[in-house]
Amino acid sequence: MAHFAQIDNNNIVTQVIVIDNSVENNGQEFINNNLGLDGTWIQTSFNRNFRGKFATIGDTYDSSKDLFLEKLPYPSWLHNEDGNAVPPIPNPNDGKGYIWDESVVNWVVSPSWLAIHGK
Repeated sequence: MAHFAQIDNNNIVTQVIVIDNSVENNGQEFINNNLGLDGTWIQTSFNRNFRGKFATIGDTYDSSKDLFLEKLPYPSWLHNEDGNAVPPIPNPNDGKGYIWDESVVNWVVSPSWLAIHGK
C-alpha cells in the first residue's frame, strides 16, 4: 500500500490516506481525479524509506529538504536529519524520571518521580 499526505497552503499535513501500490506513481493525479480529493498530496513512507518520518496530521512538509517535519512540542526543540523533534539537550540517563521544562530550557526531575522516591 502507498501512503499519501495532504498538505495545505502552509505545508501542514491535514490528512493521510492509503491507496493501492498500482497507482502510486500517479498518486497525485489518482487522488484528485479518481477519489475526488482536491489539494496537494505527497507520498510518505510508513517504513521511513524516504522523506524522513512518516507524515502525521500537524507535521510540516519542508520542500527544500523533501522531508516531513514533526511538530515541535517546545520552541527550543529542533529537528534532526529525519525530521523528528529533538531537545537541544539530551535527556539525562541517570535513572531518574525527567520532564522537559521550557522555562529553563532543560530537563528537570519530575515531581511525580520525586514523590514516589521520597526526595
